[in-house]
Amino acid sequence: MKIQQKSFTFLAIVTCVMVNFSLPVAADSTADLILNLDCQGDYKINIWKTKKSGELLYRSISPQGKLSLKKGTSQVKEGVRVYQFRNGNYQYWAWDGTLDSQEAGMLEVYKNNQLQLQQACTKS
Repeated sequence: MKIQQKSFTFLAIVTCVMVNFSLPVAADSTADLILNLDCQGDYKINIWKTKKSGELLYRSISPQGKLSLKKGTSQVKEGVRVYQFRNGNYQYWAWDGTLDSQEAGMLEVYKNNQLQLQQACTKS
């Protein structure tokens, strides 16, 4: 009986986590999509802004899986808006345009302030 109860509890926790992370923010009418990037290496990046608080949210799908982050910041660097998010030692920068084209973008991932990944993107 205890094994069944532990199995059920484990299954319930996994199901809750999967449902929680698999629901897209698009289903939430409290946030607006402000940037949508399709990047090299099969990375898809969405930046959302909540209507009530103005909080910036980061959602990505990549070969490494899905990632959801909150509490982003936004600023203009080199004449281009960049959205920045932190997750532990990692920083994710989504550039809304480049110096060459406003229809392009860039994804940069830093670990301990060292560039780990840089992918060219297009807005979609």
